[in-house]
Amino acid sequence: MMITKMALPRRTFLRGMGAAVALPLLDAMIPAATAAINTPARPVRRVGYIFMPMGCDLSRWTPAGPAGALGELPPILSSLASVKESVNVISNLELANAYPGTHATSNAAFLSAAKAKHTESSDFYLGTTADQIAAQHIGQGTQLPSLELAMDMLQTVGQCDNGFACVYQNNLSWSSPTTPLPAEAHPRLVFETLFGEGGNLADRRAALRKRASLLDWVTEDIASLQRKLGPADRAKVGEYLETVREVERRIQRAESDAVDNPLPDLDRPTGVPASYTEHAKLMFDLQVLAMQGDITRVMTFQLARETSTRVYPETGVTDPHHPLSHHGNDPEKIARMSKINQYHVSLFAYFLERLKATPEGNGSLLDHSLLLYGSGMGNPNVHDHVNLPVLVAGGAAGGMKGGRHIRYDKPTPLANLHLTLLDKVGVQIDSFADSNRKMDELFEPLAI
Repeated sequence: MMITKMALPRRTFLRGMGAAVALPLLDAMIPAATAAINTPARPVRRVGYIFMPMGCDLSRWTPAGPAGALGELPPILSSLASVKESVNVISNLELANAYPGTHATSNAAFLSAAKAKHTESSDFYLGTTADQIAAQHIGQGTQLPSLELAMDMLQTVGQCDNGFACVYQNNLSWSSPTTPLPAEAHPRLVFETLFGEGGNLADRRAALRKRASLLDWVTEDIASLQRKLGPADRAKVGEYLETVREVERRIQRAESDAVDNPLPDLDRPTGVPASYTEHAKLMFDLQVLAMQGDITRVMTFQLARETSTRVYPETGVTDPHHPLSHHGNDPEKIARMSKINQYHVSLFAYFLERLKATPEGNGSLLDHSLLLYGSGMGNPNVHDHVNLPVLVAGGAAGGMKGGRHIRYDKPTPLANLHLTLLDKVGVQIDSFADSNRKMDELFEPLAI
C-alpha cells in the first residue's frame, strides 16, 4: 500500500476531450492516517433493483422444507449456487396496491408499492419509487444520481392493459407520482452516459468514430496517474481500464455485426447485440463499471416488459413468454415457462458473480451493495400479486445475513422490504407506501 501525505480524492477522473473516466477505490484514496493502521475506508452503500416480468413457476422457485438455512436450491435458482451465501429467498410478500391484478400494475407497483390511477390518458398517477427515494438521499454526491436500464427498446403508447396507460408498463422508476423515468436499453448510449463528458451526444459519437477507443482520449492522464501510484494501485487501475476497454470492444463488435448484416432487425436498433444473453451481460457489466467507478449508487434494470412476447432460444423454448405465462395449469407449459424463469435468474447470477469477483476496500462490490431481484406478480396464470418471487443479495458489509430462506406466515407488504433496504443504505424514513414495519430479521443471525 502506498501511503502519501495527501490522499488522492475519491472522485478522481481521467479526462480527455469528451471523456471523463471515473476510477475505482484505490489505496491512495484512503487517507494516510487511516491506511497506516490498516483500517479500510468506510464502504460506499449501493442499492439496485432487477425486475423479472410475469411472475414465475413458484413450485420450482421456492426452496423445499421449512424456512431457515438454504440447502439444495430449487431448479429456477440453481445457478445461484456459487453465491448462495450472499442470497436470501423471501416468500409470502405481496403488493396489495397492485390489484385489480394486471401486467401494468405488476410493473408499476414493484418499486412504488402504490396504486396506479386507472387511466388511459396523460393524467397518470402513481408514486415515487424506492430507487428514486434512495437517489434523493445517496445519489446526489455522484456523477449520476441513478441509472435506469432496460432490455426492451420499444416504448409503447396508448392503452396497454385493461385501461391502464402504457407508461405504467414502460417505466419502473418514478421520481414523483407524475414523473416516470425512461430506461435506456442501448449499450452504446449507456457507455457514453457513464464515460462521456462535454459536447452534445452527436459530437461525442462523431469523435468516437475517429478514434479506436474512448480510452485513447485519456492516455496522457493514465500515464501521469500511474507514475503517482504504488504497485497495487497501478495493477488495480490497469485491470479496471482493461475491463472498460473490453466492454467497449463488445459494443463495437455489436455495431460491426449490424453493419455486416444485410437484413436489418426492425426491433433491434444498430449496435444492440443480436443475442439476448450478450445484451443482458453487457448491460450488467456496465452496471459493474458504474458501481466500481462510483458513477452511481442507485440502479434499476428491467429484464423485459410485462406482456413481452420475446422468445428465448437460449432456453430451448420456442414459445413467446407472455402467452406461455397463461399456462392454464398445463404441466408442460409450466415446465417450459420455468426454463425462462431459470434463464433470467442465471443472468442475475452472472451479475452477482461479477460483483463478488470485484474487490473494493475490505470486501467486494457485492459486499457493499444490496440488490433486490423479483417480480410484481406471483402466479401469472391468475395475475395475482401474492407470494411474489423475491431475492435479496449482497450486503455482508452492511450486516445482512445471507444463505437462507425467510418465509412469512401471512402475506407481508413488499413495501416493508423497500423500507428496510432504504434504511440500510442510509435513508431514514418512517414508512414507505403500505409498509407496517422494517424487516430487521434480514440482518439478524439465523435462529437454530
